[in-house]
Amino acid sequence: MDQAAKGAAALNSKEFSAAVSHYTDAIAVHSEAVDYYIKRSTAYTRISPPDHQAALSDAEIALSLASKRGKRELIIQAQLRRAIALFGNERYGDSRQCFEWVQQMDDKEKSLKIWEMKLEAKLKGMGEEDEKATVTVKQYPDVEVPVAQIAEKKVSSTAAEKVKPTASTAEQATAPAGVQTPASKIRHEWYQTHDTVVISLFAKGVPKDTATIEMQERSLAISFPLATGSDYDFSLDPLFGKIDAPGSTAKVMSTKVEFTLKKRRAGEMWPNLESHLPVPDMTTEESGSAPEEIKRAVLAEQSTNTGPSYPTSSKSGPKDWDKVASELTKKPKKDTKEGEAGGDDGVDDDFEGGDPVNGFFQSLYSRADPDTRRAMMKSYQESNGTALSTNWSEVGKGKVETQPPEGMEAKRW
Repeated sequence: MDQAAKGAAALNSKEFSAAVSHYTDAIAVHSEAVDYYIKRSTAYTRISPPDHQAALSDAEIALSLASKRGKRELIIQAQLRRAIALFGNERYGDSRQCFEWVQQMDDKEKSLKIWEMKLEAKLKGMGEEDEKATVTVKQYPDVEVPVAQIAEKKVSSTAAEKVKPTASTAEQATAPAGVQTPASKIRHEWYQTHDTVVISLFAKGVPKDTATIEMQERSLAISFPLATGSDYDFSLDPLFGKIDAPGSTAKVMSTKVEFTLKKRRAGEMWPNLESHLPVPDMTTEESGSAPEEIKRAVLAEQSTNTGPSYPTSSKSGPKDWDKVASELTKKPKKDTKEGEAGGDDGVDDDFEGGDPVNGFFQSLYSRADPDTRRAMMKSYQESNGTALSTNWSEVGKGKVETQPPEGMEAKRW
């Protein structure tokens, strides 16, 4: 488990001092990881006693980094932490201003009402001239982002060996090791399973120590230095569905970087890797309704289907049993006059009023010979209701395996 993962675990278990320590170590390696500053700011606020000034410093660094990358979700989180830290520093006017900026970007933020009440209580009775009530903050602060400490470790190690650094060694300290894939040739591919989405970014020579990877509920981003001196940035925002960020992993290999994203909803199939729609608000998930894009994808798929196709042993191919049942269960027109004999033999009448498909199969079974009945019973039971055969010469040879419909899989319970 890396330092960031340890920090997240400590934060969740309310071990705030440990969380600060772990995130400090993580930031020493990845000094531009926005999420690390946000989480450490949270830990500073909740530690006993709180360090509101340190929390404010981390929140403003996070906000500066997030705004440069244009990450809306991270900007909102960083601005929220900034507002809370300002409140702790008794800068109530600045705090209220930051909460207003949060509300402009996300009016669904649940904590806004609580903080509004707290601010009203603090500002009540204060005049406009009161220093605590004045507004001095800018929406995006001008702060200096710390440099990764890993470079300092290399320099100190060299100094200990009393080796005088040269221009070439200085370049090697900042340039990625090995042969790198040119930025124009870096590509990515993806596939999904029942529980995960796996993304491969094909890039050789990605430096593990200086690559910055961020995973959020609806976004993924990686940034690493190139041999040319510039940075390569790759991001997916928003992802099509929600992921469990703490349960997702990233692995830097010699020829690629592989991300394994754990789906928040297991079994949800993504038609695309990214969504062109905005991230839905929390009320969508709480109400149990699916995002509109998912609804449209499902409806579009349903509109192209002419009906379910069930497994069959017939050599002529699958049958649409719903259509067959609908045709066979239609009541024939009675041409006989009232009081005359003839017409319907009464067999289908026994199954009137129920589901037409069930009625059809019951009727088929009642009219079948003993071998056909045995084939129907054996195939239906052994396949767990996924196959039905009337051919005893085929079914009698062995066990009938479960044959789930296309796009589904059978599970043992």
